[in-house]
Amino acid sequence: MFEVVIGLEVHVQLNTKTKLFCSCPTSFNHRQNTNTCPTCLALPGALPVLNKEVLHKSVMFGTAIEATINQTSYFDRKSYFYPDSPSAYQITQLYTPIVEHGKLRIDFEDGTHKIIRINRAHIEADAGKNIHDGPISKVDLNRAGTPLLEIVSEPDLRSAEEVTLYLKKLHSIIRYLDIGDANMQEGSFRVDVNVSIRPKGDEKLYTRVEIKNINSFKFIQKAIEVEVQRQSEAWEDGVYDDEIVQETRLFDQVKLETRSMRGKEEAADYRYFPEPDLLKAVVSDEMMEEFSKIPELPDEKMERFVKDYGMSEYNAMVVTSSLEMAHFFERMMEEGISAKNALTWLTVELQGRFKGEVNISNSPIDAKKLGFLVKRIEDGTISGKAAKEVLDYLLEKGGEVDDAIDTLGLKQVSDTGAIEAICDAIINANQDKVAEYKSGKDKLFGFFVGQVMKESKGSANPATVNEILKAKLG
Repeated sequence: MFEVVIGLEVHVQLNTKTKLFCSCPTSFNHRQNTNTCPTCLALPGALPVLNKEVLHKSVMFGTAIEATINQTSYFDRKSYFYPDSPSAYQITQLYTPIVEHGKLRIDFEDGTHKIIRINRAHIEADAGKNIHDGPISKVDLNRAGTPLLEIVSEPDLRSAEEVTLYLKKLHSIIRYLDIGDANMQEGSFRVDVNVSIRPKGDEKLYTRVEIKNINSFKFIQKAIEVEVQRQSEAWEDGVYDDEIVQETRLFDQVKLETRSMRGKEEAADYRYFPEPDLLKAVVSDEMMEEFSKIPELPDEKMERFVKDYGMSEYNAMVVTSSLEMAHFFERMMEEGISAKNALTWLTVELQGRFKGEVNISNSPIDAKKLGFLVKRIEDGTISGKAAKEVLDYLLEKGGEVDDAIDTLGLKQVSDTGAIEAICDAIINANQDKVAEYKSGKDKLFGFFVGQVMKESKGSANPATVNEILKAKLG
């Protein structure tokens, strides 16, 4: 009955060494209020000076999303007061942002794609942080003045699933470009979601509600679902115009509800005007040539993996979804193993064993070691089943692959003489089964293979066992 209309505003903290308009460090987790100076504290007489590296990283992002890059952009003053904003205004780019009119492709599991338009990406200074400690609120201004790139999509998203795909792709691009760490828990990738609904087939945009401060993909999806349900029920109950107003709401992760935070301000409320303390930001042609050089992006890497490794598009999308995963896979491939086995042992066996905070970034087994383990399967040193035991051992105790194989006694026996002797013993001990097999019960062949593998304690090379048994029973 209803169509969901969603637009996103994503604040990405750029990973410059110093702040946007001063030389204070941007390091996370320093003692409160130590990374400050007269400029980021907005003391009288202190003037801002633009960090050139912010322009560099902004142009890199604009290039990645195939956007228009304004080589001349301007800063504006957005007036508002919060305790964590010592200047009572924010320096941003309203009228002429550095990046406009880009696009980002999202990929669905069924192989289809959708283009999401990006309206703009503009530079702005971050505020500080309020810390609420019981009845007392404290202010930490270490983050005040940190450079942000605010990325604003058009209202092209139609479901929580599309939002998740968009944000994961955007997150991935930020990491591939290395312009920010995009750590949601530390607040360097913050998402505001604008949600509205309309009857299917209606092209009108109805009242949008902004949901702020959601710190995980899972909760973003849940917040959208909860808000859509709230708006749909209001429409069906005939109270839409009374209950759905343009406002900012917070998502309660425990009660699974959105709650009103404040009325949504319009541009007029912020009293924007050109920032008087800054000149226009100019990216020269020489700077453009340098700044627009970017590394291979997720979509390009995905296409290369499909072409070079014969992967399905879906598997290539999975393995390139994060920079860390893609690099891990490529380092495994340096061991000269098959892409199919590398993919299975990375995405199924290794990741399937991760628990708690362990992930591909801090894996106790590095890519070279896992690649070498796969190599030992492919060269017949151990079986796939034995390799799982080796992997478990390495995760628990560390060490080298060959040492673990020797310690566990899992090296496959490929010596035909030793395997022949076991096969002869099994055949002699099961003459009744031999007769049945020769009379046409072909399925009994698996029985003989199983008995030989059992007798060898799994150390016999299965291919050699099959070959010898076929000759002796044939």
